[in-house]
Amino acid sequence: MIEYENLAKANKFFFDEFKSFFSEFLEKGWFILGENVKKFEEEFAKYCGAKFCVGVASGLDALILALEALDLPKGSEIIVPSNTYIATILAVVRAGFKPVLVEPDIRTYNIDPLKIRESITKNTKAIIVVHLYGKPCDMDPILEIVKKYGLILLEDCAQAHGAMYKNKKVGTFGIGCFSFYPTKNLGALGDAGAIVTDDEELAEKIKYLRNYGSFKKYQFDYIGYNSRLDEVQAGFLRIKLKYLDQIIEHKRKLANIYLKELSDEFIKPVVSNDNYDVYHIFNIRYKNRDHLREYLLQNGIKTEIHYPIPPHKQKALKSIVRGDYPISEEIHNTTLSLPISFFHMEEDIYRVVEVLNNYLKHHR
Repeated sequence: MIEYENLAKANKFFFDEFKSFFSEFLEKGWFILGENVKKFEEEFAKYCGAKFCVGVASGLDALILALEALDLPKGSEIIVPSNTYIATILAVVRAGFKPVLVEPDIRTYNIDPLKIRESITKNTKAIIVVHLYGKPCDMDPILEIVKKYGLILLEDCAQAHGAMYKNKKVGTFGIGCFSFYPTKNLGALGDAGAIVTDDEELAEKIKYLRNYGSFKKYQFDYIGYNSRLDEVQAGFLRIKLKYLDQIIEHKRKLANIYLKELSDEFIKPVVSNDNYDVYHIFNIRYKNRDHLREYLLQNGIKTEIHYPIPPHKQKALKSIVRGDYPISEEIHNTTLSLPISFFHMEEDIYRVVEVLNNYLKHHR
């Protein structure tokens, strides 16, 4: 069986360093906002090419705290892609704002800059772009829109650690919000997140917000949260950050096999010279996706669907999001995520390709 993901196998490479760190961590006895959080923030900011990084409890919290720290007017509209993971939209709602869904480009699955302009109103205050699957958005036209309309740009980089647009790391075009959920290319061993920015005042405010609204013990300046990056997770992340480029290069090598060997009857990710894609997810699209997925399983290959139900069809958002989003629905109805983990070998991917191409011989 070729598994879609196996976190024990994906992290085995780091086990010795994890164990060594954890033993030292236990002996020191400092478990909240210690030196590991501080050092990880410094190291991740440097990796991204940003001045500041603030570690928080999750990727969702990174988005919520970044939005709340902006002090936007009540009732502000925030533009988000219609095919994003629900966390992007939940953050807007939790921060007290109105999500405005904009359709993606069917080729890239990222928000379509041409459609952003159509959705801007006098109440639009910010745009959250999502670098979905690890592919950077088309940033030049988005930055033009941001500048023209005086909007704030946030980047949901939950799936795009290390991805670059024209040699510039994602998360540094606006306010970068990251998740370190265990399956990510840079994954913790539990929930974790971070915000990167060049705005020192914003970074300092988020540090207050993540810690009950306090920066000095028992003194509270804001209505805050308990959303601190866990000290032990920061230590694990520091270890894996040293190898992040190696992880990415491995996944890019596997992705290249899919791109070269897989039949063009499957809709594969587009490749652009402007983009350095990191393939957190390698997705294809196929009209009879569910039948294909079952065939793969019968042949010993597990897959996933990111994501089976679009946000506007979710019960939780029924009273919040209205409208028709046919491009989003097309993507959600046909997308299939193929195995592409750090533990997969090239022979695993060649086997997946073989089974997929054989499917077409019998099911055209």
